[in-house]
This record gives sequence, C-alpha cells and structure tokens, in this order.
Amino acid sequence: MPSIYDFSVDDIHGKKVALDKYKDKVMLIVNTASKCGFTPQYKGLEELYEKFHGKGLEVLGFPCNQFGSQEPGTEAEIAQFCELNYGVTFPMFAKVDVNGSSAAPLYKYLKAEKPGLLGSEAIKWNFTKFLVDRKGNVLARYAPNDTPESMAGDIEKVL
Repeated sequence: MPSIYDFSVDDIHGKKVALDKYKDKVMLIVNTASKCGFTPQYKGLEELYEKFHGKGLEVLGFPCNQFGSQEPGTEAEIAQFCELNYGVTFPMFAKVDVNGSSAAPLYKYLKAEKPGLLGSEAIKWNFTKFLVDRKGNVLARYAPNDTPESMAGDIEKVL
C-alpha cells in the first residue's frame, strides 16, 4: 500500500518536493483556482496556516484549471496573484489535474483514500480539501463550500 509520503510533487517554482518532508505534520491539501467564486478562501486558508503552522499544520495549495478554466495563468502568475491579493505564504505547487486519466498521482491517492458523497472519487470543484494527520492518514474530505474557518476545530483536534 502506498503512503502519502511516497509521492513527490513540483512546487510552483518547478522544484521537486518529496511529501515525506511533511512527516509528523498535519496537512490540509487543497485544489485552488484564482478566478473562482471560492477564491476568497485563500484568505481563510492563510489565516489557518498562520494560526496553526507553529503547531504543525501545513497547507498545500495545488492550482487546477479543470473546473470552468478558472486557473488559466502560468505558475508565476498564480504565485504573484496569491501573494499580492491574499498574502499567501503557505506552500503552493505546480498546476495539476485532479480528475481524469491525467490526474496527479497524489490526487488519485487522496480520492481513493477518502471518496466523496455516495463513494464518488471525482473532485467536484475548486477548493476541495483533504485533511491528513501526522501519520499520513487521510482523515477527512471537505467540499468546496466548506470554509477554512469551519474546519479549524477539526484541525485543532488532530494537532
């Protein structure tokens, strides 16, 4: 059985990052987009990161252009947008697909570990979130309309 720590991903600057870097950390993994109705969640995600990073939380943002072409920019444009508009300091990664045959291996794993409603593995929209505990277990999957603030209690419990 693979573990979440077996995956490597490219960060938004094109550098390879092994997820075992986040062993013993709680991770909130989110597929993001810059031109979505949920884009203001970047603010709440950054607030969670600032509040809980010192206690072991990592927020990992994965831009995705599969939903309404709402993430059309380059990685450089996405990084600049996140920093300028929302002050994002949590790690952002290269654009990925989260559904279909070209879905990133990490997302195939997350969806298999924590299917959505009625057992569907498909990601429905931008800002779907996965909460992973310090041992790499995928604990929860949150819908796009679940705000970062509404997850704070769950995050605190696993920290």
